[in-house]
Amino acid sequence: QLNLVESGGREVQAGGSLTLSCVASGRTVVLSSMGWFRQAPGKEREFVAAISWNDGYTRYADSVKGRFTISRDAGRYTGYLRINSLEAEDTATYYCAGRTPLGTSQFADNYNYWGPGTLVTVSP
Repeated sequence: QLNLVESGGREVQAGGSLTLSCVASGRTVVLSSMGWFRQAPGKEREFVAAISWNDGYTRYADSVKGRFTISRDAGRYTGYLRINSLEAEDTATYYCAGRTPLGTSQFADNYNYWGPGTLVTVSP
């Protein structure tokens, strides 16, 4: 079993920056790529970014390109999501997800493991 735990969510003023972390533990050998998703109140969960664990290949949702940066420290089994120029629309619970098959994915159904989420609130 692969366990994922996010941290770093908090209330931030619009225009500020934030870095979320996701620590993987347990059967980390099964982790092929990590994704970040978010779910705003009353909305469906949406893809944000993903990174291949071996080679660091990244992909982003068009809506966050330029403001969000995904990275990982493979040796520490920790993934990161840096968010700059925060907007009110970024308010959401952010989830990291782990995937075993090779390749990144923007689809939640393609991820085997999920963290409990961390809440980001952007205030005016």
